[in-house]
Amino acid sequence: MTFKPLHDRVLVRRIEGEDKTKGGLIIPDSAKEKPAEGIVVSCGEGARKDSGELIEMAVSTGDKILFGKWSGTEVTVNGEELLIMKESDILGIIEDDAAAKAA
Repeated sequence: MTFKPLHDRVLVRRIEGEDKTKGGLIIPDSAKEKPAEGIVVSCGEGARKDSGELIEMAVSTGDKILFGKWSGTEVTVNGEELLIMKESDILGIIEDDAAAKAA
């Protein structure tokens, strides 16, 4: 089954957090917070203005993003837990340091 979000919605795969602290302590599952970073799996075509004109999405498939702690709705697609959220729930795009320096 394939899933394509509609309008200004985005399908996101969470990026799992670290199992250890920088000091080497192992973090138990009960103490872990759900990560607020993810990879965009699929995007809708974008929102529409009152005039009907399409507003392009600022994110695209493959972007690494940061979103709010309580953003999105959890869904299961092909046995994988993903999030569906509005583009406005996305706080920003995370760029690789090397790519950011080159730009």
